[in-house]
Amino acid sequence: MKNIIQIKNLKKSYGEIEAVRDVSLNIAEGEMFGLVGPDGAGKTTMIRILCGLLNKDSGNVTIFDKELSLSRKEIQNSVGYLSQKFSLYGDLSVDENIEFFAEIHNVKDYKTRRDELLEFTRLKSFRDRLADKLSGGMKQKLALACSLIHKPKILFLDEPTTGVDPVSRRDFWKILSGLLKERITIFMSTPYLDEAERCNRVAMMNNGKIIAMDSPQKIKESMTKSIVEIICSPIREAYKIINDKTDFGVQMFGDRIDVVLNDYEKDYPGIENLLRDASIPITDNRLISPSLENVFIHLIKKN
Repeated sequence: MKNIIQIKNLKKSYGEIEAVRDVSLNIAEGEMFGLVGPDGAGKTTMIRILCGLLNKDSGNVTIFDKELSLSRKEIQNSVGYLSQKFSLYGDLSVDENIEFFAEIHNVKDYKTRRDELLEFTRLKSFRDRLADKLSGGMKQKLALACSLIHKPKILFLDEPTTGVDPVSRRDFWKILSGLLKERITIFMSTPYLDEAERCNRVAMMNNGKIIAMDSPQKIKESMTKSIVEIICSPIREAYKIINDKTDFGVQMFGDRIDVVLNDYEKDYPGIENLLRDASIPITDNRLISPSLENVFIHLIKKN
């Protein structure tokens, strides 16, 4: 499959902070590619560079077989960008916001496309409502419609579902699935590892570096450690003891703890003894398949 985005040895610093550290990757046409990582990992900087909104320090970015620094305007005309804080105009209606972005992109005959997008995003019955009067999820769908009005070939989404309620988040993903059927390439960043599971490929980013990149399934299969899920109480005290007194990776999920062990048979009895000494009873334990979150936390600790 043809690579629509090619990135080689990309670097960007803010003073002494290296936001993007020697990143190289290729994105195939029609792919949904996920960039995952915590706040401050460098995800937004990467996307802003790819959109031509921020200058790189060094490295090469080629989009549509054109060097970004030489063909910035031409490339920008064929990409859509939804930022973390997309600027809708609160005193304009849904229709008027889309019309405004159509004019920015010099889309003359936009009305048919606008109606398609309103149908697609289920905003048709709200077309006369002011943007300020929309819910958070509806604002994100309107922002998406605005970024699609000029029929971009690549859509860049920077944490599009952050702060959106679960129902709207699900709707948003249905819309993205529909876009993939239209062969639009989607490059998105997200802090949610459950969302990353939906991508064709994922790059895990931390402190400006890519620490793993592959399909979600292959990244999980690369984990050679054992993950034991422990149910006990009080959970926070158990988490603190394991975290402070062992070198094992440990994560807390509600009423249970995941511990990354080198070898279950050898290592688990030591965990049991630690919690028993602290008078924390274990209700249940079981070995589980690694999640992306398990792998990511393990890699961060390892690095």
